[in-house]
Amino acid sequence: MEFDVNKPLRVFEAFGGYGSQSLAFKRLKEYFPEFDFKVVGYSDIEPTAITAYMALHKGENIINYGDISQIIWEKVPDFDFFTYSWPCTDVSAAGLQQGFKRDSGTRSSLLWECERAIKEKRPKYLLMENVKSLTQKKFMADFTDWLDVLEGLGYVNYWKVLDSSNFGVP
Repeated sequence: MEFDVNKPLRVFEAFGGYGSQSLAFKRLKEYFPEFDFKVVGYSDIEPTAITAYMALHKGENIINYGDISQIIWEKVPDFDFFTYSWPCTDVSAAGLQQGFKRDSGTRSSLLWECERAIKEKRPKYLLMENVKSLTQKKFMADFTDWLDVLEGLGYVNYWKVLDSSNFGVP
Protein backbone atom coordinates (compact mmCIF):
# COMPACT_ATOMS: atom_id res chain seq x y z
CA MET A 1 0.00 0.00 0.00
CA GLU A 2 1.44 3.35 -1.04
CA PHE A 3 0.72 6.34 1.17
CA ASP A 4 -0.61 9.46 -0.58
CA VAL A 5 0.49 12.63 1.23
CA ASN A 6 -2.34 14.51 -0.49
CA LYS A 7 -4.99 12.47 1.34
CA PRO A 8 -5.73 12.32 5.05
CA LEU A 9 -4.09 9.51 7.02
CA ARG A 10 -6.92 7.07 7.81
CA VAL A 11 -6.76 5.86 11.41
CA PHE A 12 -8.45 3.05 13.35
CA GLU A 13 -8.14 3.01 17.16
CA ALA A 14 -8.56 -0.50 18.60
CA PHE A 15 -9.22 -0.50 22.35
CA GLY A 16 -9.73 3.21 21.81
CA GLY A 17 -10.31 4.25 25.41
CA TYR A 18 -10.91 7.98 25.31
CA GLY A 19 -9.01 8.31 22.02
CA SER A 20 -5.55 9.30 23.19
CA GLN A 21 -3.90 8.45 19.86
CA SER A 22 -6.33 10.53 17.81
CA LEU A 23 -5.93 13.35 20.32
CA ALA A 24 -2.18 13.12 19.69
CA PHE A 25 -2.87 13.39 15.95
CA LYS A 26 -4.99 16.50 16.63
CA ARG A 27 -2.08 18.02 18.52
CA LEU A 28 0.30 17.10 15.69
CA LYS A 29 -2.02 18.85 13.24
CA GLU A 30 -1.86 22.00 15.41
CA TYR A 31 1.92 22.06 14.98
CA PHE A 32 1.90 20.92 11.37
CA PRO A 33 -1.28 22.22 9.70
CA GLU A 34 -0.42 20.48 6.43
CA PHE A 35 -0.78 17.13 8.20
CA ASP A 36 -4.28 15.69 7.94
CA PHE A 37 -5.93 12.57 9.28
CA LYS A 38 -9.36 11.01 9.68
CA VAL A 39 -10.42 8.46 12.26
CA VAL A 40 -12.46 5.90 10.32
CA GLY A 41 -13.49 4.01 13.46
CA TYR A 42 -12.58 2.72 16.85
CA SER A 43 -13.42 -0.19 19.08
CA ASP A 44 -14.15 -0.23 22.79
CA ILE A 45 -16.66 -1.89 25.10
CA GLU A 46 -16.09 -0.04 28.38
CA PRO A 47 -19.07 2.32 28.93
CA THR A 48 -17.04 5.05 30.65
CA ALA A 49 -14.37 4.95 27.94
CA ILE A 50 -17.04 5.22 25.25
CA THR A 51 -18.65 8.18 27.02
CA ALA A 52 -15.26 9.90 27.29
CA TYR A 53 -14.43 9.18 23.64
CA MET A 54 -17.74 10.63 22.48
CA ALA A 55 -17.27 13.73 24.67
CA LEU A 56 -13.73 14.39 23.43
CA HIS A 57 -14.63 13.75 19.79
CA LYS A 58 -17.99 15.49 19.82
CA GLY A 59 -19.42 16.16 16.39
CA GLU A 60 -16.90 13.92 14.58
CA ASN A 61 -19.34 11.04 13.98
CA ILE A 62 -16.76 8.30 14.57
CA ILE A 63 -18.22 4.79 14.59
CA ASN A 64 -17.50 2.49 17.54
CA TYR A 65 -17.28 -1.04 16.15
CA GLY A 66 -17.48 -2.45 19.69
CA ASP A 67 -15.98 -5.74 20.81
CA ILE A 68 -12.83 -6.36 18.75
CA SER A 69 -13.46 -10.10 18.78
CA GLN A 70 -16.79 -9.54 17.00
CA ILE A 71 -15.68 -7.08 14.31
CA ILE A 72 -16.15 -8.17 10.71
CA TRP A 73 -13.19 -6.30 9.25
CA GLU A 74 -14.37 -6.28 5.66
CA LYS A 75 -17.25 -4.07 6.84
CA VAL A 76 -14.82 -1.52 8.31
CA PRO A 77 -13.46 1.22 6.03
CA ASP A 78 -9.82 0.78 5.01
CA PHE A 79 -7.22 2.49 7.18
CA ASP A 80 -3.53 3.35 6.90
CA PHE A 81 -2.70 3.53 10.61
CA PHE A 82 -3.82 0.99 13.20
CA THR A 83 -3.39 1.80 16.88
CA TYR A 84 -4.00 -0.80 19.55
CA SER A 85 -3.72 -0.11 23.26
CA TRP A 86 -4.95 -3.55 24.29
CA PRO A 87 -5.86 -4.38 27.90
CA CYS A 88 -2.84 -4.51 30.19
CA THR A 89 -4.79 -6.02 33.09
CA ASP A 90 -3.04 -9.40 32.87
CA VAL A 91 0.43 -8.00 32.19
CA SER A 92 0.63 -4.95 34.43
CA ALA A 93 2.55 -5.08 37.72
CA ALA A 94 -0.72 -3.98 39.34
CA GLY A 95 -2.66 -6.81 37.66
CA LEU A 96 -2.92 -10.55 38.15
CA GLN A 97 0.10 -11.31 35.90
CA GLN A 98 -1.79 -14.03 33.98
CA GLY A 99 -0.23 -12.97 30.68
CA PHE A 100 -1.50 -12.73 27.12
CA LYS A 101 -0.77 -16.07 25.46
CA ARG A 102 -2.90 -16.73 22.39
CA ASP A 103 -6.23 -18.40 23.29
CA SER A 104 -5.56 -18.07 27.04
CA GLY A 105 -8.84 -16.27 27.63
CA THR A 106 -7.24 -13.44 29.59
CA ARG A 107 -8.31 -9.89 28.81
CA SER A 108 -4.76 -9.18 27.69
CA SER A 109 -4.93 -12.05 25.17
CA LEU A 110 -7.28 -9.83 23.15
CA LEU A 111 -4.05 -8.59 21.54
CA TRP A 112 -4.30 -11.58 19.21
CA GLU A 113 -7.58 -10.24 17.81
CA CYS A 114 -5.53 -7.43 16.31
CA GLU A 115 -3.88 -10.01 14.07
CA ARG A 116 -7.21 -10.49 12.25
CA ALA A 117 -7.51 -6.74 11.64
CA ILE A 118 -3.94 -6.43 10.44
CA LYS A 119 -4.21 -9.43 8.09
CA GLU A 120 -7.51 -8.22 6.62
CA LYS A 121 -6.75 -4.50 6.31
CA ARG A 122 -2.97 -4.46 5.88
CA PRO A 123 -2.45 -0.95 7.29
CA LYS A 124 0.86 0.68 6.45
CA TYR A 125 1.56 1.73 10.04
CA LEU A 126 0.96 0.04 13.39
CA LEU A 127 1.24 1.60 16.82
CA MET A 128 0.99 -0.58 19.89
CA GLU A 129 0.91 0.96 23.35
CA ASN A 130 1.05 -0.96 26.61
CA VAL A 131 2.88 -1.23 29.94
CA LYS A 132 6.57 -1.73 30.71
CA SER A 133 5.85 -5.14 32.28
CA LEU A 134 5.25 -6.47 28.77
CA THR A 135 9.02 -6.57 28.27
CA GLN A 136 9.83 -8.36 31.54
CA LYS A 137 11.30 -11.86 31.41
CA LYS A 138 7.93 -13.39 32.38
CA PHE A 139 6.20 -12.03 29.26
CA MET A 140 9.08 -11.52 26.83
CA ALA A 141 8.55 -14.83 24.99
CA ASP A 142 4.93 -13.90 24.24
CA PHE A 143 5.95 -10.40 23.22
CA THR A 144 8.55 -11.91 20.89
CA ASP A 145 5.85 -14.22 19.47
CA TRP A 146 3.77 -11.13 18.65
CA LEU A 147 6.73 -9.40 17.02
CA ASP A 148 7.35 -12.56 14.97
CA VAL A 149 3.73 -12.54 13.77
CA LEU A 150 4.13 -8.95 12.61
CA GLU A 151 7.41 -9.70 10.86
CA GLY A 152 5.75 -12.69 9.19
CA LEU A 153 3.16 -10.27 7.82
CA GLY A 154 5.93 -8.09 6.38
CA TYR A 155 6.17 -5.42 9.09
CA VAL A 156 9.39 -4.08 10.55
CA ASN A 157 9.24 -3.73 14.33
CA TYR A 158 10.69 -1.00 16.51
CA TRP A 159 9.91 -0.95 20.19
CA LYS A 160 11.09 1.00 23.18
CA VAL A 161 10.03 1.48 26.78
CA LEU A 162 9.27 5.17 27.29
CA ASP A 163 9.29 6.96 30.64
CA SER A 164 6.06 8.96 30.78
CA SER A 165 7.64 11.53 33.10
CA ASN A 166 9.83 12.59 30.15
CA PHE A 167 6.64 13.65 28.37
CA GLY A 168 5.01 15.67 31.16
CA VAL A 169 2.57 12.99 32.36
CA PRO A 170 2.58 10.72 35.41
